[in-house]
Amino acid sequence: MKVSDLRGILQYVPRFREKIFVVAIDGDIVASENFANILLDLAVLRSLSIKVVLVHGASHQIDQLARERNVTPSNSDGTGITDEPTLRISIEAATNVMNDIMQGLTSVDLRAVYANSIIAHPAGILGGVDYLWTGRVEKVDTKSLHLFLNEGIIPIIPPIGFDGEGKTFRVNSDSIAVEVAEAMRAMKIIFLSSQDGLVAGGEVVRQLSISETEDILKKRKTKSAADVVEAKLVSKLEAAARACRQGVPRVHLLNGQTDEALLTEVFSHTGIGTMIYSNEYQQIRRVFKKDVRSVMALIRQSVEGEELIRRTRADILQHIEDYWVLEVDRNLVGCVALHAFPDERKAELACLYVNKSHSDQGYGRKLMSFAETLAAEKGAKEIFALSTQAFAYFQQKGGFIEATPDVLPPARRDKYESSGRNSKILIKPVAPALATEALRAG
Repeated sequence: MKVSDLRGILQYVPRFREKIFVVAIDGDIVASENFANILLDLAVLRSLSIKVVLVHGASHQIDQLARERNVTPSNSDGTGITDEPTLRISIEAATNVMNDIMQGLTSVDLRAVYANSIIAHPAGILGGVDYLWTGRVEKVDTKSLHLFLNEGIIPIIPPIGFDGEGKTFRVNSDSIAVEVAEAMRAMKIIFLSSQDGLVAGGEVVRQLSISETEDILKKRKTKSAADVVEAKLVSKLEAAARACRQGVPRVHLLNGQTDEALLTEVFSHTGIGTMIYSNEYQQIRRVFKKDVRSVMALIRQSVEGEELIRRTRADILQHIEDYWVLEVDRNLVGCVALHAFPDERKAELACLYVNKSHSDQGYGRKLMSFAETLAAEKGAKEIFALSTQAFAYFQQKGGFIEATPDVLPPARRDKYESSGRNSKILIKPVAPALATEALRAG
């Protein structure tokens, strides 16, 4: 691990310390070669004082055991009918998986315990069909789970539940993860399956709101699964939407066969899988001294591509009151500067940049609009921008028009002519001032 990687992780520590993550691992991931690496990732989470509740599936092991016993399972994932032979195999398979996980966690010096914390009831008769030994979560024993977590012990919850009479039921692990996360007020659910997340157009969709997720699921009902979303991912998307509706802030869908997927998703701005979120905390705030290096790192690629002019740390610090950053979930994803020329009643919109991982989400226009409103508050009648490559964006999205160097304030014109960049000059009138407090945190 690079020192820079460690620094990147450490910036999240204050936010995640003592928070609860529910990590839900499918049975085929437990059986994969990468499971040993996942155990190490869990050890990293625990070393950072993140509390982990582990929920595991067993479909892969149930199917495997059924073949060995020459039994045809009525259902293996806990969503269909569970007959008695399937229940017996499910209990044995879940016990084997749990034992493998316990051994693995012990090998990385983590304490773990089997948590008999799911009180279940029969799924009952659905559509005129008795689901027999398939169960649903009725209650989560949060008291015992908190006791384990407070002692630094990882509770392991199998896809099995018991009712008040001691009857055993096969319960879908995705549903268990949702109910546990809600009851424990977890900060995240992380689903580790064999899927990369939601893929559209050959690329993984990095973020989805609840409404976007529910729209995808609705479309699937009117189209074939292949047209909208892989059938194997449906359970995860349904669980994620339900979890967010029930108050879990973030749900992550990751490929558990990809090394370091868990850490990359949790400790980076862009992630590697699909994140479903219940809300999105945004703010545009002033740049502080501690942010300057982050701002320079954010715009570095654009500077190297000669889109933005090169700025030193001293340059930014000298005019730090002019710089603002956009945060999404406390991650710095964009920036803008507004340099005022009060004598000419003009202002310059500068250093407008949004991280490419957050492009096409309207953040650039939001920063542009913010700068224009700020210019109005400062008494400017016109706002201008200089651009070598993004001038079409300013014209199409911001309503700027091309102008000549004559519109620039004298001090800015001298700097423009001496730069040799030959930037296009764009300008527009400033609308009357509007309140910016909804977006801005000073």
